[in-house]
Amino acid sequence: MKITVIGGGPGGLYFSILAKKALPDCQIDIYERNKPDDSFGFGVVFSDETLSEFLTRDPKSYELIRNEFSYWDDLDVARDGEIVRITGNGFCGCSRKTLLQLLQQRCREEGVNLHFESNIDGLSQFNDSDYIVACDGINSQIREQFRDDFGTKTVLQKNKFVWLGTTKPLDAFTYFFRTTPYGSFVAHSYQYQQGMSTMIFECTPETWENAGFEDTNESDTIQKLSEIFIEELDGHELLSNKSHWRQFPTITNKNWHKDNVVLLGDAKATAHYSIGSGTKLAMECAIALSDSIVKFGSDKEKAFANYEQLRRNRVEMIQHAAGVSLDWFENMDRHMQHDFMQFAFGVMTRAKKVTFENLALRDKSFTEKVLTEFNCSIGNFKVSVPAAFTAFSLRGMQLKNRIVMSPMGQYSAENGLVSDWHLVHYGTRATGGVGLVLTEMTAISETGRITLGCPGIYTEEQTLAWKKITHYIHKNSKSKIGIQLGHSGRKGSVNVPSVGSNIPLEDNGWNLISASPISYNEKMAVPKEMDIEDMNAVVAEFANAAINADAAGFDMIELQAHHGFLLASFLSPLTNIRTDEFGGSIENRIKFPIRVFSAMRDVFNLYKPMSVRISASDWAENGISEADVLTIAEAFKQAGADIINISTGNTIENQKPQIGRMWQTPFSDLVRNSVHIPTITTGFIQDIDQINTILLNGRADLVALGKPLLLDPNFVRHAQAYEQFKTDDIPNQYVQGIAPLYQMQQSERKEKENMKRALKPETHKKINN
Repeated sequence: MKITVIGGGPGGLYFSILAKKALPDCQIDIYERNKPDDSFGFGVVFSDETLSEFLTRDPKSYELIRNEFSYWDDLDVARDGEIVRITGNGFCGCSRKTLLQLLQQRCREEGVNLHFESNIDGLSQFNDSDYIVACDGINSQIREQFRDDFGTKTVLQKNKFVWLGTTKPLDAFTYFFRTTPYGSFVAHSYQYQQGMSTMIFECTPETWENAGFEDTNESDTIQKLSEIFIEELDGHELLSNKSHWRQFPTITNKNWHKDNVVLLGDAKATAHYSIGSGTKLAMECAIALSDSIVKFGSDKEKAFANYEQLRRNRVEMIQHAAGVSLDWFENMDRHMQHDFMQFAFGVMTRAKKVTFENLALRDKSFTEKVLTEFNCSIGNFKVSVPAAFTAFSLRGMQLKNRIVMSPMGQYSAENGLVSDWHLVHYGTRATGGVGLVLTEMTAISETGRITLGCPGIYTEEQTLAWKKITHYIHKNSKSKIGIQLGHSGRKGSVNVPSVGSNIPLEDNGWNLISASPISYNEKMAVPKEMDIEDMNAVVAEFANAAINADAAGFDMIELQAHHGFLLASFLSPLTNIRTDEFGGSIENRIKFPIRVFSAMRDVFNLYKPMSVRISASDWAENGISEADVLTIAEAFKQAGADIINISTGNTIENQKPQIGRMWQTPFSDLVRNSVHIPTITTGFIQDIDQINTILLNGRADLVALGKPLLLDPNFVRHAQAYEQFKTDDIPNQYVQGIAPLYQMQQSERKEKENMKRALKPETHKKINN
């Protein structure tokens, strides 16, 4: 077998070592455009876990590399002179040049042929190769030659960055943040060999322009950054190595192979440097590609299929985490406003993989500082109270804790009337300890329902039925209950979901209205475009519902302006194509929803709060923009909204959401910390650790749970026991269950923590070269 490797970076070199060891009769040639001792950039960094892979796959490489690495467990977050150290992180780093030289040495020892200063721009000379491995970097000529075949997509990220070296020694991986008149800067910094460190400086394009930087003027860059980071450099100089300002390209490929050509390393997929996974990805993928070729020999289709099966999901997961991380840095100006410990905690948890519990196992002293600062900032001097179980107030309503029951349709009403089902459904979640219960969308009119099973509050009978539920909750719990009021718009007159999704009613249906005459899907009717008369009628119906909600004893109203229903249809440019004063600009599109909200606020109890739930993304091209979302949130704030409930999507049927754990929190973060209004967040939040993490890093003020509460109405009680938090709102009838539940949860938590500690790679003794 003959294998040609184009590109002599860590991935290509490591693949060649492993393949040659397993297939000693195979001819492997590496072609690298640069000289053997050329290296652009300064250092590489790995986690303990990644380094341990070297031991299992090639002990000789491991021994060579580990002796050249600097090891450290500490990570520092520094901002404008304040600094905190977080221990137990397990990093190691070395010179990129040294790593390449060591891997080149191993290649020679195994009999791999190395060809330097060989710039390959075509493949015709390799017609006799069984495999061609293209690992020629971000700017891969081979990938670009077959871009359409690979399905290559390159997204240039917003921030500017430049990679420099310095003689300043560092004993921890350090993020240096600086506030300047131009904007915020960060330096991702670590020592990779004795007396040498690398610093990747990053800022927004606005900050970069304000500071007067130029793309390729290295001396000017060094001078300005040396002045900005004069305290951090402490008299040490910055060093360049073709250090030009760039923007990070996120590269994905639909196909990883074409014929006998396969992509590896940055040519295949890039992950933002803020999670330190570029070289890690390349070398882990090198292992998988080598294994696949060894296993299937010349059967390329099976080898490539196995390669993708082993790595694609993992690569996409890391790219997603990197995207979340880079988003944090692209918005660091927004995060710099936080108190220091909250800010540092945000740095550590930015990619959502690391949580409060993870950090507590690494460095409990740090998480104690974070929790203490959080409690003191809200005037709670019982500083060890978990964030989720701190109180929160909106106008005259005080919540016992920050866990909310999200609106979830039950589709069990008859003629708009709630029943004993609803009493039990909402009542058990309240006695189960939820701080705030939000009802399912409750219609303001008969034709405002989504289905025949939706509740309403447009009649006296309906109002009295709801009052029975609010009375039960107030009598038997310390929970508060809010009602979500809405109108289905173009998404109404359908069967209940158990029959099918968005299936129009054949009998007993009604005419639909919306911002524009656009049907939700091909099965549903085209709605009437609302005129002024329709708008006046709907405003009156919302105001009447608000009066009834107060009479029914609700503590709060939430206005439904999300998921493509009536009011949301005005907000999104995908569903509002009007040419009058209610269409076009976001300032026009928001007029009617604000009019509705204002009418409700005028008649609702002044001491009771009002929320608005909005969709902060349509997950579709040309949908609602970030600027639109901020304008919407600011307008509702000015109209008297006390909190914004942030959701996304469901505006159109063919949306493409990016779903993952805590996936909607960045949108809540955007609104909360830009508009400066409290927010509720939701979206695949599953445990108390995630809830605490979200609250402590300032991404939301309340956390709403949907599906986790459906089959576990006592989620909050289990969480309180898990945290060993003593609460005083457990009904007397259930008090005898406290001791066994708390003992069981304490035992389960200890077992879980012991497993996490056992799985954590052994920390290496720190080595200084």
